Amino acid sequence: MFLGQPPSDPEWASYTLGVFVCLSCSGLHRNIVQISKVKSVLLSSSPLQFMDSVGNNAAKATFEQIVPAFYYCPTQKDCMLLREQWIRAKYERKEFQRVEREGFLWKRGRDNGQYLSRNFILSEREGVLKYFNKHDAREPKAIMKINTVNATFQPTKIGTSQGLQITYLKDNSTRNIFVYHEDGKEMVDWFNAIRAARFHYLQVAFPGASLLPKLTRNYIKEGFMEKTGPKHTEGFKKRWFTMDDRRLMYFKDPLDAYARGEVFIGCQENSYTVLPGLPPNTQGYHWQFGITIVTPDRKFLFACETDEDQKDWIAAFQTVIDRPMLPQEYAGKPKQPSSHYSALFFSTHQSDICRFHSLCSRGLF
Repeated sequence: MFLGQPPSDPEWASYTLGVFVCLSCSGLHRNIVQISKVKSVLLSSSPLQFMDSVGNNAAKATFEQIVPAFYYCPTQKDCMLLREQWIRAKYERKEFQRVEREGFLWKRGRDNGQYLSRNFILSEREGVLKYFNKHDAREPKAIMKINTVNATFQPTKIGTSQGLQITYLKDNSTRNIFVYHEDGKEMVDWFNAIRAARFHYLQVAFPGASLLPKLTRNYIKEGFMEKTGPKHTEGFKKRWFTMDDRRLMYFKDPLDAYARGEVFIGCQENSYTVLPGLPPNTQGYHWQFGITIVTPDRKFLFACETDEDQKDWIAAFQTVIDRPMLPQEYAGKPKQPSSHYSALFFSTHQSDICRFHSLCSRGLF
């Protein structure tokens, strides 16, 4: 595509992108041959046929949808570095395209566990991922704000190599949905589309920040442990635990839609500690390898089935506790917890949980 005003008689064209290019930029396009292939329109008329169906204006509408106002758009007079990175940003990295994706995925039912086909729509323009229960439904069953969405592949948990777990915040609680598609490429395309939508959101919300680690995240650790209640006199119950950055959640079943409880894990400077074993006189556990999490308010007691599990969980907790708190982790006005927190055994530092959800709602986690 021309940088600035195109000449009246262009001599070069990218016949894969459908745009005319100047002589100088034709050389830059040759550096991205996997995307753009150029020909002289003087030597071959074949590019002209494609130009009729695409052309520079149509290509600009596609590749320059969301160019930030501050972004410098070079002209033919600018240096090669500016022109090359402008071309790569548009055609190779596709940084200025809105993500709009629609298709059917198999979604696990929240209550019955049955997988049913649901129509999903990812709209970067609206900033949401949504799905519809019926093919002809006008209103979506759920709307997920892209700034709170996370996606991670979970082949073992879901039971298929194409299984994807999507989480988002609903009423200040973490909501899980589990989806898959028979075609692995389709599932990877959805995963990357979510990452692209989050990238463009974060690019505007937090210019200059290191964004790639924040697009999607894998869990630090997951698995079964036993837990007891806040009085430490209740019997231990087997539960599925997920360590998502500084948030520890537990579920009755790995595929539950909502966590039974969540707790924010702070840092050592804030008096958070992890210890092997259980306090003396602790009763009611079936597994012998205990873990104690010490917080400013109380202790949390867990039991692991094996020595290896205990070591892995302690290492996971220690990784988070050893990491200093970031300034933004202290930010955020506490919100009233939703009804999903009414019976939590994780009752400590509710304001910490709310601060963490505030960060999630802004796309920082």
